[in-house]
Amino acid sequence: QVQFRESGGGSVQIGGSLKLSCTISGHAYRDYSMAWFRQGPGRQRWGIAAIDNEGNIEYADSVKGRFTLPRDNAKTTLWLQMNSLRRADSGPYVCAQQPRGLASLWQSDCNYWGQGTQVTGYS
Repeated sequence: QVQFRESGGGSVQIGGSLKLSCTISGHAYRDYSMAWFRQGPGRQRWGIAAIDNEGNIEYADSVKGRFTLPRDNAKTTLWLQMNSLRRADSGPYVCAQQPRGLASLWQSDCNYWGQGTQVTGYS
């Protein structure tokens, strides 16, 4: 059974950095595509970054140059390095699984979701 556990969230000053992790059990993410989303009101989720099973990465325009997906050689943890945080980056961050070959920022392309970790920027 595939399970994801996110951690690393917290309160951080605007302009600061935070590193989120999504620990994967049940498979290694090299066998699937994975993505990070930020959850908004209701069931809305905005794609932040996605990586396919070959290591190709897509970033949302709003985070390009600020967020990265560091490589995990064991490929059982999906990281999200968040730098130069803005207030608009605040919210629950959730990791999700996608079928192989995708690096999609669309929630409709995801089939398994974690529970999320909260990121709050303050000034």
